[in-house]
Amino acid sequence: MPVKVTSALFACGVLLASLTAAMPAEAAAISCADTDLPVSGPGLPPLVPGAPATLHGRLCLPAGSAPDTVQLLVHGGTYNSAYWDLPYQPERYSYQRDMAANGYATFAVDQLGAGRSSHPLSLPLSVWASAESLHEAVGHLRAGHVGGVSFAKVVIVGHSVGSGVVAVEASTYHDVDGVILTGITHLPALPVLALGAALGLQPALLDGQLSRLGSDPLYFTTKPGARAGLFYAADDADPGVIAADEATKDQVSVPGMGTVALFGIVLPATKGITAPVFQVVGEKDVLFCGLLALRDCSNAGVLHAQEAPYYADPSKLSTFVLPGAGHSVALHENAAEYRNATRSWLRDRLAVAPQGYHSIG
Repeated sequence: MPVKVTSALFACGVLLASLTAAMPAEAAAISCADTDLPVSGPGLPPLVPGAPATLHGRLCLPAGSAPDTVQLLVHGGTYNSAYWDLPYQPERYSYQRDMAANGYATFAVDQLGAGRSSHPLSLPLSVWASAESLHEAVGHLRAGHVGGVSFAKVVIVGHSVGSGVVAVEASTYHDVDGVILTGITHLPALPVLALGAALGLQPALLDGQLSRLGSDPLYFTTKPGARAGLFYAADDADPGVIAADEATKDQVSVPGMGTVALFGIVLPATKGITAPVFQVVGEKDVLFCGLLALRDCSNAGVLHAQEAPYYADPSKLSTFVLPGAGHSVALHENAAEYRNATRSWLRDRLAVAPQGYHSIG
């Protein structure tokens, strides 16, 4: 009998060990948790006073003690925070999980009007209202209101329309230690943008996927199938990613997008940024690169020369071009190159070292 019991216990131990070894490394290496933060909502005084709003976000941390630096991630128009944590092959495409696995903390928010954040009226949801909510999020991160961690440094990261909001936030409040702008140059391809808006956008209330939100008529989204041509370079894109992108698409305030385009991009808010900046584009971004944008995005050096005049101190500007990629750089097949470049910039320019390394592949 003792022999049988011992054998059974040994077998159970072997089984437990094999199950533990088979667990995804990500599960043991990182932790992600959602939280809601109180922020100021937009208004149209004196007719429509601003009301309290909620900013939803997801904090992802590496294993072990929490880093003292966090990246505040801000998605683009018609996206939500899923842009940074796409529910498709996360070991390859999730910016948040890859950063955590490599020792960096991130907090990805749903901008006001998108995802699980408050959905105020679209008309007052300007670039300044969005920037104010992000400024308040920076304060929450520093005060320990997110995950119980008081972050000493905050690096704000934007994509596309989100980059315009980030530029306004950083130049207005001067409350961040670094700025990362992706999917943006200061001379958009206006004919492509106009054609894309005319043929690729529609009111969210008319969209079969988003009509359930009951949004007002000035919230727009992409038409079914439009995202592939607008946001991706076909030779560097996985059809599964594009399908997941379509499935998680969201809405954007048209007035908000207009104020971002004018005051965040064309009239360069970046002139007022005093922190170091890392600007990233895809080589084949049809919205911000090429002949119609008067922008050569063939390499980082050429991009830097073209973009430097839009910054008060060009010596604080670093640039990176993701070869072969389209607009949504985080979701292309070679996005790991962009994430690696981002980590190199964090280490070299901001002295932000990784907390530790834990493979999720």
